[in-house]
Formats: sequence, C-alpha cells, structure tokens
Amino acid sequence: MDGITGRHAIVTGGGTGIGLAVAAILTRAGARVTVVGRREAPLRVAVDSGQANGYEIVDVTQEGAFPAALARCGAPAILVNAAGAAESAPFLKTDEAIWERMLRVNLLGAASATRAALPSMLEAGWGRVVNIASTAALRGYPYVTAYTAAKHGLLGLTRALALEVATRGVTVNAVCPGFTETDIVAESVARIMAKTGRSEAEARAELARHNPQGRLVQPEEVAATVLFLCGNGASAINGRAIAVDGGEVP
Repeated sequence: MDGITGRHAIVTGGGTGIGLAVAAILTRAGARVTVVGRREAPLRVAVDSGQANGYEIVDVTQEGAFPAALARCGAPAILVNAAGAAESAPFLKTDEAIWERMLRVNLLGAASATRAALPSMLEAGWGRVVNIASTAALRGYPYVTAYTAAKHGLLGLTRALALEVATRGVTVNAVCPGFTETDIVAESVARIMAKTGRSEAEARAELARHNPQGRLVQPEEVAATVLFLCGNGASAINGRAIAVDGGEVP
C-alpha cells in the first residue's frame, strides 16, 4: 500500500484484540511489523502465524522499557498505541490504585512510547502515530471514570501533539472504537453477568445496544481505519478522532 510498504511499524498491545488485527492488516499491506506486549505467548503466536514479523516483550507503563526495545528492533515509521485496559467501579470506590493503573496503561504508556519513537520520524520527515482511544474519549460512561478520563487524556495528547508536528511530515490521530469484540469486552460481559445475573447473550446485548447498528464492532473494522490513516492518502488528516462505532457518537 502506498506509503506503508517497507515501513517499520510497531504496534503496542499487538498480541490480542485490536492490536493484533492492526498488526495483521499492516503486515498484509507490506509493512515490517513488530508487535509489543507484556506476554510472550500471544506475541509469538502473532509472529508464527505470519501476522507480524517480530516481537518485543515490553511493559509500556514502565519508563525506559520502550527505548530499550527500539534499540533492539529499530525505530518505527509507524507507531500504533493499541495497549489498553479497562476497570469498572462506582466513582466513590475508584481508589488511587485504579486511577494509577488506568492512567499508566491508557495514557502514560502511549506518551512514553511516542516520546521514544517520534525523534526518528521527525528526522526522516515522515511518520504516523495512531492512538487507539475509545468512544469513552468522546463521551462519558458510568462506572468507568478513571478509564474514561484516561482516554480523554489520550485524545488531548493526540490533538496537542498533532499541532506540534504538523509541519514536520508526521501525523497524529486517534481511532475511537465503540464496544468491540475483544478480551476487554469479554471481561465486561463477565462482570455484567456476575453483578446482574443476566445471561451471556443478555449481557452482550446490553453492550451492543450502545451501537445504533445493534452489534459489537469487529477488531478488523478498527484495523481498517488505522490502515487508512497510515497511508499517504491520509497525509492531510491530522489531530482527528475517528469514531468506529456504528453511529453511537454524533
């Protein structure tokens, strides 16, 4: 694909879910893809199955871990920050530990990875940073205040950095999926079942109802949007939040 073939792409959270779908579609488009994550097993599967070219075991929440990985695998022209996690609790039971975890994995981890990857993009005069945010970055959801605040922060990072590098050949954008068929949603379904006694089908329907199409988004649909943003045809798209949500967010 124009602008992607031969480029080195790094996808954080690339062993499962949206990250894995992004890695696969970039690989098919001709990029050399390195998947990054904390667990070796799914990363190895991604490489062995041909969905990525290499992997690095990295906890993006640990300062200094990402630069060490770049020293081993090389700087990327494309960085997709797909690592993320969600925890739910009423606000008054959302303690400091939850806030710390949500901010570190959903916001500070992306900031750390971008800080390490950006210099080589600026030097080359070409680069793509795509942050996987959420519709939670565009609206509020109850019982996930820390997660929602972190995703709002990720969108703020996207918009501010996009303006900072706008004349340097680098674009920074966010993709904001609605409820997507991933492990995070599977965990949400399990919580709904445990707390309400609903069946799995009823719990899934509760999440799917947010989407006017009445379904969960598929990871491949999110990945297709990322692929577009990484190509030369999206060079004028910068600092944007693109919702992939069936029309949930106006």
